[in-house]
Amino acid sequence: MAQGEGLLSVDYEVSGKVQGVFFRKYTQGEAKRLGLVGWVQNTSHGTVQGQIQGPTARVRELQEWLRKTGSPQSRISRAEFSNEKEIAALEHKEFQILK
Repeated sequence: MAQGEGLLSVDYEVSGKVQGVFFRKYTQGEAKRLGLVGWVQNTSHGTVQGQIQGPTARVRELQEWLRKTGSPQSRISRAEFSNEKEIAALEHKEFQILK
């Protein structure tokens, strides 16, 4: 981790065509590539939600990915982020797909 760079935690929810298009699997892969921890899951109302934690710059990269890229067959209409806060330590060991 870069000197002076804090850890950030942020919740997210992504809307659009994001279920049935491997969105969770691709999100997990991108998070792991960036060295982030947290989780992702489908919701009962057709969105994908989760939490990201890690170095601020890396969290920002995944936020941008969730906003604009997603899985190859997804169509993102909106990505909302909430409960953003600095944290002293990571609260998850890895990035998981929750059922």
